[in-house]
Amino acid sequence: MIRILDIALKDLLQLSRDFKTFMFLIIMPIVFTFLFGYAFGGFSSGAADSRLPVGYLDEDGSWVSRALHGLLAGSEVIRLDENSARSALDLENLVADEKLAAAILVPRGYGRAFLANDNARLTVIADTRTSAWTTIQAETLAAASRLDSAVRTATVMEQVAGERMPFDYSFEQTLSAWKQPPIAVAETTSSAIKQGSSQSMSLAHTSPGMMLQFAIAGLLTSAQIIVTERKSRTLRRLLTTATRRSHVLLGHFLAIFSLIFLQFILLIAFAQLVLKVDYLRLPGATLLLAFSAAFCIAAMGLLIGVVARSEEQAVVFSIVPMFVLSGLGGAWVPLEFTGAAFQTIGHASPVAWAMDGFKNITVRGFGVESVLLPTAALIGYAVVFFTLAAWRLSKSEEK
Repeated sequence: MIRILDIALKDLLQLSRDFKTFMFLIIMPIVFTFLFGYAFGGFSSGAADSRLPVGYLDEDGSWVSRALHGLLAGSEVIRLDENSARSALDLENLVADEKLAAAILVPRGYGRAFLANDNARLTVIADTRTSAWTTIQAETLAAASRLDSAVRTATVMEQVAGERMPFDYSFEQTLSAWKQPPIAVAETTSSAIKQGSSQSMSLAHTSPGMMLQFAIAGLLTSAQIIVTERKSRTLRRLLTTATRRSHVLLGHFLAIFSLIFLQFILLIAFAQLVLKVDYLRLPGATLLLAFSAAFCIAAMGLLIGVVARSEEQAVVFSIVPMFVLSGLGGAWVPLEFTGAAFQTIGHASPVAWAMDGFKNITVRGFGVESVLLPTAALIGYAVVFFTLAAWRLSKSEEK
């Protein structure tokens, strides 16, 4: 055990003297987390308006057209895009250029025709081949119908009750009643799914993604130490002592694991305190997942160090897996945005399992049990990598 610790401490001292290690393990993940987070809207100043932009031009100016405007402005489906300097032709061009989903024109005399029940018509400019047209048409008809209902109701009430129920009062009361309909559809979400803003969800993806990516990239320094040890025949001389091959492997593995696990702890703390990514919602699950991910990546680094025959090969064997495993495992783009086939292929990468576990905690709001499968997968990969490293080292020393 002492020999294992001695080898691990020797590696850690060598790694601590190399500024590249600090850059790859700490600085670069933070920089790229900010970069990817900004690209995916993680630092946007406010929530985006998802309503359909619809131009509005009132050529009538009556109280009826103003009431219609009020109903449309309160819509949760369309957003009125108004500019008094625009003409009907300008709106038509904006719709044609797809800068507006549609445009509503209130012609002169609309209010008078409406009150006289004389075939009052709105002009709507839209591409009727799009799915947005159906939504805009339904919303416009609903607003016009509510306005017509309010006018008819107020007229009848005034005729029946006279001054006790004047038209203006009845009209306002009827329109207000539409804001609280007797039947309403309430949208709810299962309590098993955590609700969050697009900003927090973006950072909750980029934070573990960059952390895992640069943990793999940082293996190049530790792998080069193992390569140098073998090339200088230090390993062979070490094996002539009471030190066993298993001691050497475990010593190097412990050094790489300690470095990566420390990196994870520091970056998780940074994301929790600065980026507000809620890793500590389940601190035990986060720690377990960080441990298993570091265990897996450390075993991969050990295998790279044993397989590589030169420092240049160690660099290639570290950088290529970083790009392949990170891209395939969803560190850059969430696998949820891809097809089922790519998601299945992506889970051939240990990065995908680690991403699943971290996002189950920070985004999806699942319990501790949701990280057990990712943890088992990562430990399984670690066993495979370590076994291959031990086999490869044994074969190379026999030659």
